[in-house]
Amino acid sequence: MMERADSVQKLYTRMRLWEFPDQFVIEPTDGSSGSSLAVSRVDGSMKLIDEVPECSSLRVPKIFTIFGVVGMLRLLAGSYLLVITERECVGSYLGHPIFKVSRLKVFPCDNSLKTTPAEQKIEMEFSGLLNVAEKTSGLFFSYETNLTLSAQRLNDLGDESRLLPLWRQAEPRFLWNNYILEVLIDNKLEPYLLPVVQGSFYHFQAAIGIDIIDVTLIARRCTRRNGTRMWRRGADPDGYVANFVETEQIMQFNGYTASFVQVRGSIPLPWQQIVDLTYKPKFELLKPEEAPRVLERHFLDLRKKYGAVLAVDLVNKHGGEGRLCEKFGSTMQHVASNDVRYLHFDFHHVCGHIHFDRLSILYDQISDFLERNGYLLLNEKGEKMKEQLGVVRTNCIDCLDRTNVTQSMIGRNMLEYQLRRLGVFGAEETISSHPNLDESFKILWANHGDDISTQYSGTPALKGDFVRFGHRTVQGVIQDGCNALLRYYYNNFCDGTKQDAIDLLQGHYIVSVSRDTASTSQKGGLEAIASFPLAFGLVLTGFLFATMSLRQVQYDFRHFFFSLMWAGISVGIAAFVRANGRVFCNRPRLHNPR
Repeated sequence: MMERADSVQKLYTRMRLWEFPDQFVIEPTDGSSGSSLAVSRVDGSMKLIDEVPECSSLRVPKIFTIFGVVGMLRLLAGSYLLVITERECVGSYLGHPIFKVSRLKVFPCDNSLKTTPAEQKIEMEFSGLLNVAEKTSGLFFSYETNLTLSAQRLNDLGDESRLLPLWRQAEPRFLWNNYILEVLIDNKLEPYLLPVVQGSFYHFQAAIGIDIIDVTLIARRCTRRNGTRMWRRGADPDGYVANFVETEQIMQFNGYTASFVQVRGSIPLPWQQIVDLTYKPKFELLKPEEAPRVLERHFLDLRKKYGAVLAVDLVNKHGGEGRLCEKFGSTMQHVASNDVRYLHFDFHHVCGHIHFDRLSILYDQISDFLERNGYLLLNEKGEKMKEQLGVVRTNCIDCLDRTNVTQSMIGRNMLEYQLRRLGVFGAEETISSHPNLDESFKILWANHGDDISTQYSGTPALKGDFVRFGHRTVQGVIQDGCNALLRYYYNNFCDGTKQDAIDLLQGHYIVSVSRDTASTSQKGGLEAIASFPLAFGLVLTGFLFATMSLRQVQYDFRHFFFSLMWAGISVGIAAFVRANGRVFCNRPRLHNPR
């Protein structure tokens, strides 16, 4: 259907990395006859060599098996090589094997560079960020097909485009290693240029009578405004939004392929939530006068890429969410047209916390758009019988929990629609009529939601029990409470560092020694050693002493004095931490926007 030409140079699928004192040598071991890649450990320079150097008898080099070169990152005191040391085959995409990155490893190339003490300190900070980057979750790749493009866009590729290497075919928005591939691209290292996407990938097969259908769910996370939950909100001046994810549901049956794409993304206005140790930080609209232009850019981009757009807004009508909702709805009036439509659906008001079956009300309101704009359908010969002409864009505040429940409902209805079109289902037949299919479909979307949520918030999705089981459970409600508390902790005390690591790998900052280092080098006193456990411990100790002193106050005036002192210290620490939560607990270390 969408095969690549044999003349395209293939990517190396297995390599051996030799760690010599002065260089790393990457040798293809998959039967290819290509040259090895030598990377200098002195300055990070690269060159192709015909054979691996002979080993010294005094020092035997370490040898690693690797499955791909992810890229090279240049920092102050040298360069860092990122490679895949463990992989897992998770299925196939349109007939091609798909792998998940199980482990990334960073190799520093900075043996003999001379740096000042200030540069060394900064470099240590960046090295720490790369240790965080090694733990990046949800990375997928293929040696044979372009994972960054949906089936419809792959089908629309011209013959010339199919002759290009995978990295040149890739959609830059979804190419996770776009920035760190630049050095390899400059050195024309085609067989080493492995495109990687972040998101999720799941599939299953199910029997319906004598028929077997194959269902795949793939998510592609956009890198333009990538980040963590409280540290990346809303839209940037170019209209790119936080947590933008393209989700494609593919069904294959008897040679037919049906594909349906949905997208999610933060409310496309300039807004933020500054973490300040409150459970739900205040929503802040930034530069309201720029909101119409930012929103217009966002929807112009969506229309170019997907056609007609239906924006389904699931946020609350009241409180801080209500103010955002009102601004979103009023600003949409500037861009609303036959091709761009806005629909607000107050998820919590209509569905509460358990009645998610009431989403059928929403489906009735959007079914005409779905039927009109359809999905991609290819026959046994790969010929296009039908194409998707528009996309549903769903958002809540985080675009995680309510959004995933809603998208799974839409995906379920579209799969039923496709199965009826192909004659697998009768007119009144549903997925629920087939327990095995029903269970597999629920698990598919629940796992997908957990992955996207973990990458953005640090925890699995809330309301996941409904997606997984079709109803709310006591265990699910308890788990949601635990995950909500974990999100609070991660947002306030972990995600700043994680955000810096993301920004470093995505090239959102230029690393320069000229940046202001005083903020990190001159910090002292309480702020220099502050952390959540320390602050929490001091507050608890203060209140403990205050309580003990108050119990003795009737016997000794000194205890009264100490009770006031400890109470004052405790309240002061708590107030300081709350007022300076983002700086005090989790100051970002990168300052130069690219």
